[in-house]
Amino acid sequence: MSRNDDVEGENVAPTTSSTTRVRNRPDPFLVACRCFSFVTSLAAILCIAVNVLSAVRSFKHASDIFDGIFRCYAVLIAAFVVLIETEWSFILKFSQILEYWAARGMLQIFVAVMTRAFPEYIGDRKDLFLLQSIASYILLACGVVYVVSGILCIGFLKRARQKQEITREQATKDLEELERRKEELEQLLLAERV
Repeated sequence: MSRNDDVEGENVAPTTSSTTRVRNRPDPFLVACRCFSFVTSLAAILCIAVNVLSAVRSFKHASDIFDGIFRCYAVLIAAFVVLIETEWSFILKFSQILEYWAARGMLQIFVAVMTRAFPEYIGDRKDLFLLQSIASYILLACGVVYVVSGILCIGFLKRARQKQEITREQATKDLEELERRKEELEQLLLAERV
């Protein structure tokens, strides 16, 4: 019995590629950036809520009509901050300057200042004043971090790492597709032998 006969007579199990699978671990820097972006979005949403409450209160008192209009603008700009934090390409296409973290931080600081403006009008509402202060200071802190990070070119580093992550994910998908195709071909080869 020759060696070829031994190989042809045996049912050789196909090699599985589970040992060669590449595990993609998330980049800790990108995870930290996503968490910070989430906190910023929450702060902007809190600013939206506080400004809506202030606008409703202002419109109830006809003497505060200008404050109500001001609060409506603050709500619109804060909603734009939330959309920017999603980094949706459709939104960033129309406001390319906000891809840069320094510009994004200045917009957040502007919303924080708008939220904190005119505190004397709500002196009798301590709970609204407290919420307004909390929302504005959290968003102000996020804005300052964005400005400093933008000056240090952290946003550029983030975009470069995102491109690497997308390339790595695509390469992993391609490798898994090739392994799946290889297993299918091995199964067909074994079926022809039988």
